Amino acid sequence: MSAGKLRRLRVDVPVVILLIHFAHTQIGALVTGSRVDTDIRCPLGQFPCGNMSKCLPQALQCNGHNDCPNGADERRCDTVHFLWCIRQRSLRSNKIRVLPDYVFSEYSVLQRLFLQNNSLQFISKHAFSGLHNLKRLFLCDNLISSLSPGVFRDLHQLEWLMLNHNPLSGLSQDTFIGLHSLVYLSMWNTSLQQFPHPSFCEHMPTLEWVDLEGNQIQTINYSILKTCNKLEVLLLIDNRIRRIPENTFQSMWKLAELALEGIKIPDIRTEMFLPMMNLSHIYFKTFQYCSYAPHVRSCKPNTDGISSFEDLLANMVLRVSVWVMAFITCFGNLFVICMRSLIRAENNLHATCIKALCCADCLMGVYLFFIGVFDVKFRGQYNRNALLWMDSTECQTLGFLAMLSSEVSVLLLTYLTLEKFLVIVFPFSNLRPGKLQTGVVLASIWLLGFIIAAVPLMNKDVFGNYYGLNGVCFPLHSARQEKPTAKGYSTGIFLGLNLVAFLVIVFCYSSMFYSIYKTGINATHLRSPLHRDVAVANRFFFIVFSDALCWIPIFMVKILSLLEVEIPGTISSWVVIFILPINSALNPILYTLTTSFFREQVELFLCRLQKTHILKKDRKSLTSSTMFMDTSRVPCYQHPAHLHPLTSADPCYA
Repeated sequence: MSAGKLRRLRVDVPVVILLIHFAHTQIGALVTGSRVDTDIRCPLGQFPCGNMSKCLPQALQCNGHNDCPNGADERRCDTVHFLWCIRQRSLRSNKIRVLPDYVFSEYSVLQRLFLQNNSLQFISKHAFSGLHNLKRLFLCDNLISSLSPGVFRDLHQLEWLMLNHNPLSGLSQDTFIGLHSLVYLSMWNTSLQQFPHPSFCEHMPTLEWVDLEGNQIQTINYSILKTCNKLEVLLLIDNRIRRIPENTFQSMWKLAELALEGIKIPDIRTEMFLPMMNLSHIYFKTFQYCSYAPHVRSCKPNTDGISSFEDLLANMVLRVSVWVMAFITCFGNLFVICMRSLIRAENNLHATCIKALCCADCLMGVYLFFIGVFDVKFRGQYNRNALLWMDSTECQTLGFLAMLSSEVSVLLLTYLTLEKFLVIVFPFSNLRPGKLQTGVVLASIWLLGFIIAAVPLMNKDVFGNYYGLNGVCFPLHSARQEKPTAKGYSTGIFLGLNLVAFLVIVFCYSSMFYSIYKTGINATHLRSPLHRDVAVANRFFFIVFSDALCWIPIFMVKILSLLEVEIPGTISSWVVIFILPINSALNPILYTLTTSFFREQVELFLCRLQKTHILKKDRKSLTSSTMFMDTSRVPCYQHPAHLHPLTSADPCYA
């Protein structure tokens, strides 16, 4: 049976029939708490108040109120209810609160005892005395806070002991004395703050399975586990263990299954797991730990949604997409940079800002390109290199580039929006940045982006491995292993700076559209300039809309991670590979390629190139004495027809 099934065991087996027959005099004694006085006779349906000559209806017995003057009607009610449960052949899901001494002493043939889902708070030291043949005992889902030493002393044949969901804060050294045949011990979610006493395995020589999931154990080492050399399964999931010394599992040569999910192992080494040569299944917090147990046949998890055991990028779609997005992003931005450098600009300062934005977005393409390169490099053997890769200088550099690209892009987009805001909302003001101011702003934005990206690299003790929490080296969402300073810093960037920038952009465009509507675009003397600004504003609206599609999912992922909502790694991978880079890929198209002025300039530039090519070709076919023409003075749309007749449908001359 697998660990996943057993550690979530919910017992739903018919209760073994417990036939108990008590004489009427015995039950009467339990009800009244004393010997029944034969001189007191009550009508049918009533009971006497102890030795008092007073009778009350049976409905008043054990109702939570002292109806008898001496309180006899409320005495030993727990025992009465317990005995009633036995007579009804059911002990689970009742209200049993106490197990008195020797309560099962007459039932030595009993093999299974189900006491789960009660309100048990106290089990007396001799409650299980006489149960020499009991094999399974279920005490789950009760209120047991302590167990008396030797409480299981007579349970020599017990094989299963279930103590799940009890507020057990600690166990004494002699709690498990007498359990010579115990095979399965389950104590998950019992609030244990420390591992049971080091000698507890000595009292259970046949113990094979221990489930301590969901407790608060902080320390585990060789001295605690050295006597547990017969264990085959050990489950320590979601405890607060801070450190696992290298020799912790040295004596556990028979262990076949080890679950360490939810536990961070900062000093993990291969030597920790080598003594467990029979280990076939191991479960870690992150799949990167699997590289330190190479001899284990099955290691989980085998992926974090971004990377897999074999590859840096988990699936084929991601592997192809990273190259496609890298090519589109790099080519688009480089094309715009080149074209804006070659053709005349309507506004040189604005063109400079656009080229700066393209440079920032191009860095995102470089980042994706190298992620693809390292994915190819680690293909089929990524898990052997996962931790080294995420801690490497290359990974830190790529994370730095991605952060620099995204932050500079956001800041530049905000600045361009503010610039256009001043032009449209305050058309007659002198609030126009000059050449010097533009240069200072651009330099400041790049400097600020550089600082934002570089700060986490300056102090690893404070920020930890900020860029190395996943295979793609980008700190998108908070992780449990992330240091508090790093979590606060990334929150300040994504939900502070970036969110404020996004809100500023939304506010500015709302104000621009309102200003245009209020001013009245039908005014003759404002028609031409305002129409140009309206066209620009419309184009910028689509830019902001695309940014919203990109950044809102990122904001949501960050918020959910802060709320400790489990975010599948596949979502992170799609955000990093698609959503974040697509903003960088679309910016050159929205900022440049869709503008009518840029299209006109590109067409004119191409026409001039075509004209030069045609004239050179024609010049070769004509003698120098026949014709000489200065090509620089012939406009593109007035090329002499007798030199090279073209149809009027040619786009260059349209």
